[in-house]
Amino acid sequence: MSLLAASNVSHYFGGLCAVANFNLALQAGELMGIIGPNGAGKTTIFNLITGVYRATEGSIEFNRTELVGKTPHQITALRIARTFQNIRLFKDLSVLDNVRIAHYSQVAYNPLEALFHVGRYQREERRIIAHSRELLAMLKLDHLVGETAGNLPYGLQRRLEIARALAIGPELLLLDEPAAGMNPNEIDRLMEFIRWIRQEFKLTILLIEHQMKLVMGICERLLVLDFGATLAEGTPPEIQNNPKVLEAYLGEEPVG
Repeated sequence: MSLLAASNVSHYFGGLCAVANFNLALQAGELMGIIGPNGAGKTTIFNLITGVYRATEGSIEFNRTELVGKTPHQITALRIARTFQNIRLFKDLSVLDNVRIAHYSQVAYNPLEALFHVGRYQREERRIIAHSRELLAMLKLDHLVGETAGNLPYGLQRRLEIARALAIGPELLLLDEPAAGMNPNEIDRLMEFIRWIRQEFKLTILLIEHQMKLVMGICERLLVLDFGATLAEGTPPEIQNNPKVLEAYLGEEPVG
Protein backbone atom coordinates (compact mmCIF):
# COMPACT_ATOMS: atom_id res chain seq x y z
CA MET A 1 0.00 0.00 0.00
CA SER A 2 1.45 3.35 -1.07
CA LEU A 3 1.81 6.15 1.47
CA LEU A 4 1.00 8.73 -1.23
CA ALA A 5 -0.97 7.73 -4.30
CA ALA A 6 -1.99 10.00 -7.17
CA SER A 7 -4.35 8.50 -9.71
CA ASN A 8 -5.12 10.07 -13.11
CA VAL A 9 -4.63 13.61 -11.79
CA SER A 10 -5.10 16.47 -14.24
CA HIS A 11 -5.20 20.19 -13.59
CA TYR A 12 -6.19 23.06 -15.85
CA PHE A 13 -5.66 26.80 -15.60
CA GLY A 14 -8.46 28.05 -17.82
CA GLY A 15 -7.90 26.17 -21.05
CA LEU A 16 -4.25 25.36 -20.30
CA CYS A 17 -3.47 21.84 -19.09
CA ALA A 18 -0.69 22.15 -16.46
CA VAL A 19 -0.77 18.50 -15.35
CA ALA A 20 -2.08 15.66 -17.51
CA ASN A 21 -3.12 12.24 -16.21
CA PHE A 22 -0.46 12.18 -13.48
CA ASN A 23 0.08 8.98 -11.51
CA LEU A 24 2.36 8.40 -8.54
CA ALA A 25 2.84 5.61 -6.01
CA LEU A 26 5.23 6.70 -3.24
CA GLN A 27 6.11 4.09 -0.65
CA ALA A 28 6.72 4.80 3.05
CA GLY A 29 10.39 5.60 3.67
CA GLU A 30 11.16 6.24 0.01
CA LEU A 31 13.18 9.19 -1.29
CA MET A 32 11.92 10.07 -4.75
CA GLY A 33 12.59 12.98 -7.09
CA ILE A 34 10.50 14.74 -9.73
CA ILE A 35 12.54 16.40 -12.46
CA GLY A 36 11.78 18.23 -15.67
CA PRO A 37 12.33 21.56 -17.43
CA ASN A 38 10.81 24.82 -16.23
CA GLY A 39 7.07 24.84 -16.79
CA ALA A 40 6.82 21.04 -16.75
CA GLY A 41 4.28 21.09 -13.91
CA LYS A 42 6.50 20.05 -11.00
CA THR A 43 5.51 22.74 -8.49
CA THR A 44 1.88 22.41 -9.61
CA ILE A 45 2.06 18.78 -8.45
CA PHE A 46 3.23 19.93 -5.00
CA ASN A 47 0.47 22.54 -4.89
CA LEU A 48 -2.11 19.88 -5.71
CA ILE A 49 -0.81 17.55 -2.99
CA THR A 50 -0.82 20.31 -0.36
CA GLY A 51 -4.21 21.81 -1.23
CA VAL A 52 -2.99 25.10 -2.69
CA TYR A 53 -4.78 24.01 -5.87
CA ARG A 54 -7.66 21.57 -6.17
CA ALA A 55 -7.15 18.94 -8.87
CA THR A 56 -9.53 19.34 -11.79
CA GLU A 57 -9.64 15.58 -12.21
CA GLY A 58 -8.36 12.52 -10.38
CA SER A 59 -7.55 11.44 -6.83
CA ILE A 60 -4.67 12.05 -4.42
CA GLU A 61 -4.61 9.86 -1.30
CA PHE A 62 -2.30 9.99 1.71
CA ASN A 63 -2.55 7.06 4.10
CA ARG A 64 -5.84 6.21 2.33
CA THR A 65 -7.24 9.69 3.06
CA GLU A 66 -8.39 11.69 0.05
CA LEU A 67 -6.57 15.03 -0.17
CA VAL A 68 -8.50 16.57 -3.06
CA GLY A 69 -10.91 19.08 -1.55
CA LYS A 70 -9.02 19.52 1.72
CA THR A 71 -7.49 22.86 2.72
CA PRO A 72 -3.73 23.32 3.21
CA HIS A 73 -4.34 23.53 6.96
CA GLN A 74 -6.19 20.20 6.98
CA ILE A 75 -3.47 18.56 4.90
CA THR A 76 -0.73 19.84 7.22
CA ALA A 77 -2.63 18.28 10.12
CA LEU A 78 -2.32 14.92 8.35
CA ARG A 79 1.48 15.31 8.77
CA ILE A 80 2.48 16.52 5.33
CA ALA A 81 5.03 19.34 5.33
CA ARG A 82 6.71 21.24 2.53
CA THR A 83 9.32 23.82 1.69
CA PHE A 84 9.23 26.25 -1.23
CA GLN A 85 11.44 27.06 -4.19
CA ASN A 86 11.71 30.63 -2.92
CA ILE A 87 12.44 30.45 0.80
CA ARG A 88 9.42 31.64 2.80
CA LEU A 89 10.70 32.54 6.23
CA PHE A 90 9.41 35.29 8.51
CA LYS A 91 12.60 37.19 7.84
CA ASP A 92 12.07 39.88 10.49
CA LEU A 93 11.53 37.31 13.24
CA SER A 94 14.14 35.34 15.13
CA VAL A 95 15.29 31.85 14.21
CA LEU A 96 13.50 30.49 17.28
CA ASP A 97 10.24 32.27 16.49
CA ASN A 98 10.25 30.93 12.93
CA VAL A 99 10.20 27.38 14.29
CA ARG A 100 7.74 28.21 17.08
CA ILE A 101 5.21 29.48 14.56
CA ALA A 102 4.99 26.07 12.89
CA HIS A 103 3.59 24.55 16.09
CA TYR A 104 0.53 26.77 16.26
CA SER A 105 -1.55 24.62 13.93
CA GLN A 106 -1.45 21.97 16.65
CA VAL A 107 -1.73 23.88 19.94
CA ALA A 108 -3.89 22.45 22.72
CA TYR A 109 -5.19 25.74 24.12
CA ASN A 110 -8.09 27.94 23.02
CA PRO A 111 -8.08 31.65 22.04
CA LEU A 112 -9.36 32.72 25.48
CA GLU A 113 -6.52 30.92 27.25
CA ALA A 114 -4.06 32.52 24.82
CA LEU A 115 -5.50 35.99 25.38
CA PHE A 116 -5.22 35.84 29.17
CA HIS A 117 -2.22 33.48 29.37
CA VAL A 118 -4.12 31.05 31.59
CA GLY A 119 -5.09 27.38 31.59
CA ARG A 120 -3.11 25.30 29.13
CA TYR A 121 -1.40 28.28 27.51
CA GLN A 122 1.75 28.46 29.64
CA ARG A 123 2.28 24.70 29.65
CA GLU A 124 1.90 24.52 25.87
CA GLU A 125 4.19 27.49 25.29
CA ARG A 126 6.90 25.86 27.40
CA ARG A 127 6.52 22.67 25.37
CA ILE A 128 6.67 24.54 22.05
CA ILE A 129 9.78 26.48 23.01
CA ALA A 130 11.51 23.34 24.31
CA HIS A 131 10.67 21.38 21.15
CA SER A 132 11.77 24.27 18.92
CA ARG A 133 15.11 24.50 20.71
CA GLU A 134 15.54 20.73 20.49
CA LEU A 135 14.96 20.80 16.73
CA LEU A 136 17.36 23.69 16.24
CA ALA A 137 20.02 21.86 18.26
CA MET A 138 19.57 18.71 16.19
CA LEU A 139 19.96 20.74 12.99
CA LYS A 140 22.95 22.64 14.40
CA LEU A 141 21.16 25.98 14.46
CA ASP A 142 20.84 26.34 18.23
CA HIS A 143 23.63 28.93 18.42
CA LEU A 144 21.50 31.18 16.19
CA VAL A 145 18.19 31.13 18.12
CA GLY A 146 18.16 34.89 18.70
CA GLU A 147 19.39 35.87 15.24
CA THR A 148 17.03 37.52 12.76
CA ALA A 149 16.18 34.91 10.12
CA GLY A 150 16.68 37.30 7.20
CA ASN A 151 20.28 37.94 8.29
CA LEU A 152 21.33 34.31 7.93
CA PRO A 153 23.39 33.11 4.96
CA TYR A 154 21.32 31.50 2.22
CA GLY A 155 22.28 27.92 3.10
CA LEU A 156 21.29 28.40 6.75
CA GLN A 157 17.99 30.00 5.73
CA ARG A 158 17.23 26.86 3.73
CA ARG A 159 18.12 24.68 6.71
CA LEU A 160 15.89 26.81 8.96
CA GLU A 161 12.99 26.42 6.53
CA ILE A 162 13.42 22.65 6.73
CA ALA A 163 13.58 22.86 10.55
CA ARG A 164 10.26 24.71 10.51
CA ALA A 165 8.75 22.01 8.30
CA LEU A 166 9.99 19.32 10.69
CA ALA A 167 8.31 21.07 13.63
CA ILE A 168 4.91 19.62 12.72
CA GLY A 169 6.27 16.07 12.99
CA PRO A 170 5.69 15.18 9.33
CA GLU A 171 5.47 11.71 7.88
CA LEU A 172 5.88 13.08 4.35
CA LEU A 173 8.22 15.96 3.51
CA LEU A 174 8.01 17.76 0.16
CA LEU A 175 11.15 19.68 -0.81
CA ASP A 176 10.75 22.17 -3.68
CA GLU A 177 14.18 22.82 -5.24
CA PRO A 178 16.14 22.73 -1.97
CA ALA A 179 19.45 23.25 -3.82
CA ALA A 180 18.31 26.38 -5.69
CA GLY A 181 20.97 29.09 -5.45
CA MET A 182 23.58 26.85 -3.81
CA ASN A 183 27.18 26.36 -4.87
CA PRO A 184 28.69 22.84 -5.31
CA ASN A 185 30.04 22.69 -1.75
CA GLU A 186 26.67 23.71 -0.33
CA ILE A 187 24.96 21.08 -2.47
CA ASP A 188 27.27 18.38 -1.08
CA ARG A 189 26.37 19.42 2.46
CA LEU A 190 22.68 19.53 1.57
CA MET A 191 22.80 15.98 0.22
CA GLU A 192 24.24 14.71 3.48
CA PHE A 193 21.71 16.76 5.42
CA ILE A 194 18.75 15.31 3.50
CA ARG A 195 20.05 11.78 4.00
CA TRP A 196 20.44 12.48 7.71
CA ILE A 197 16.99 13.98 8.32
CA ARG A 198 15.39 11.14 6.39
CA GLN A 199 16.97 8.60 8.72
CA GLU A 200 16.74 10.62 11.93
CA PHE A 201 13.08 11.62 11.52
CA LYS A 202 11.96 8.48 9.66
CA LEU A 203 10.67 10.52 6.74
CA THR A 204 9.30 9.78 3.32
CA ILE A 205 10.66 12.49 1.00
CA LEU A 206 9.46 13.70 -2.38
CA LEU A 207 11.59 16.42 -3.93
CA ILE A 208 11.69 18.64 -6.99
CA GLU A 209 15.14 19.62 -8.19
CA HIS A 210 17.08 20.89 -11.21
CA GLN A 211 20.49 20.01 -9.79
CA MET A 212 21.21 16.62 -11.34
CA LYS A 213 24.10 15.99 -8.97
CA LEU A 214 21.68 16.04 -6.05
CA VAL A 215 18.85 13.98 -7.53
CA MET A 216 21.18 11.37 -9.03
CA GLY A 217 23.10 11.19 -5.76
CA ILE A 218 20.30 10.71 -3.25
CA CYS A 219 17.06 9.67 -4.98
CA GLU A 220 16.12 6.01 -5.29
CA ARG A 221 13.60 6.69 -8.03
CA LEU A 222 12.92 9.55 -10.43
CA LEU A 223 9.87 10.71 -12.34
CA VAL A 224 10.41 12.98 -15.35
CA LEU A 225 7.71 15.49 -16.30
CA ASP A 226 7.50 17.32 -19.61
CA PHE A 227 4.67 19.72 -20.48
CA GLY A 228 2.58 18.38 -17.60
CA ALA A 229 2.82 14.72 -18.65
CA THR A 230 5.01 11.91 -17.35
CA LEU A 231 7.85 11.31 -19.78
CA ALA A 232 9.64 8.53 -17.87
CA GLU A 233 10.01 6.91 -14.47
CA GLY A 234 12.77 4.71 -13.06
CA THR A 235 16.00 4.52 -11.11
CA PRO A 236 18.62 7.25 -11.66
CA PRO A 237 20.73 5.02 -13.98
CA GLU A 238 17.63 4.13 -16.00
CA ILE A 239 16.68 7.80 -16.34
CA GLN A 240 20.23 8.81 -17.28
CA ASN A 241 20.13 6.47 -20.26
CA ASN A 242 16.49 6.82 -21.24
CA PRO A 243 16.24 7.85 -24.93
CA LYS A 244 13.13 9.99 -24.38
CA VAL A 245 14.75 11.86 -21.50
CA LEU A 246 18.00 12.43 -23.35
CA GLU A 247 16.14 13.70 -26.39
CA ALA A 248 13.95 16.03 -24.32
CA TYR A 249 16.85 17.44 -22.31
CA LEU A 250 19.83 17.20 -24.62
CA GLY A 251 18.56 16.36 -28.07
CA GLU A 252 20.79 13.28 -28.25
CA GLU A 253 20.62 9.51 -28.15
CA PRO A 254 22.01 7.36 -25.30
CA VAL A 255 25.55 6.03 -25.53
CA GLY A 256 25.96 2.23 -25.84
